[in-house]
Amino acid sequence: MIDCENEVYTMIVTMLRAQYPGINTSSTYVDAPSSFPHVSIEMKDNSVMARTMDTGDYEVSIVVFEINIYSDRTNGKKAECKSIANAIDQFLKPYNFRRMSLVPVPNMLNRSIYRLNARYRVATDGKNFYRR
Repeated sequence: MIDCENEVYTMIVTMLRAQYPGINTSSTYVDAPSSFPHVSIEMKDNSVMARTMDTGDYEVSIVVFEINIYSDRTNGKKAECKSIANAIDQFLKPYNFRRMSLVPVPNMLNRSIYRLNARYRVATDGKNFYRR
């Protein structure tokens, strides 16, 4: 299995920390983050691209990442989430990640927290990322 979760997580977090000092991140979904803004980044699917399999060990996986962005600002929480989402989007485009969705999600545990959920998909051979 090709597992690029740590690599992708580290790439995104490094960029976010440079652009948003003090941002809180995690590699798993969090119901109620301890500080804000918060971003969780998690690989949600990893499937083999069957047409690329050969008799050797060459394999390409299609991976899906789910990214949740949270803000609890009194004013501007939606704008803050959108700004972070845009930064992630612009960062991932050159790596051939394709955004599948970006939707607001009601935070049932605390309605004062605004949350955006994004999903990205990319093909990878473990070394490179390919547009699919």
